[in-house]
Amino acid sequence: MLDSDKLNLERIAFLLVDDNPQSLHIIAQVVAGFGVRKVTKCGSAREARTAIHNITFDFILTDAQMPEEDGYSLVRWIRRSAPEHNRFVPIVVVTGHTRQSEVLEARDCGVHAIVAKPLTPKVLLERIFWTARDDRKFIECDAYIGPDRRFHSIGLPVGMAGRRADDPPEGIPQDGRRTDR
Repeated sequence: MLDSDKLNLERIAFLLVDDNPQSLHIIAQVVAGFGVRKVTKCGSAREARTAIHNITFDFILTDAQMPEEDGYSLVRWIRRSAPEHNRFVPIVVVTGHTRQSEVLEARDCGVHAIVAKPLTPKVLLERIFWTARDDRKFIECDAYIGPDRRFHSIGLPVGMAGRRADDPPEGIPQDGRRTDR
């Protein structure tokens, strides 16, 4: 049995944001399949802002590319201006583009993780569990609010789907200093 099998998502309040109704429906069905019962679906960042003012969420999953306001801008707003009850919520961005610039933008706006489309239920569930167990400190300064970004130099845990081939071994960041001591 995996540790992730012990997490119960039944009481977790999810916010899903995607301008594509079919994608929004599919992701809602996937998280419902994980046992999530409280799902709020928004078709735009504007709708999401309204929901964020009115509901306390435990997890936010947003599409990166949306026409009126993208997911990165929404995350920046959440981290800086959302009501206190949602400012520090775990956020995962879903994107069809995983160029380094996109990954860096996601990291720099304050997300916990980025997931590439087409996403599979297995990868999404792994990211949810991984994010739930993420113990990075939250950094709050003039230039950035979000989970400690220094994590980016280590990458996802070894063996986890989605780990890039060029991620250095766990505990050895790109600057060569060990972090596991």
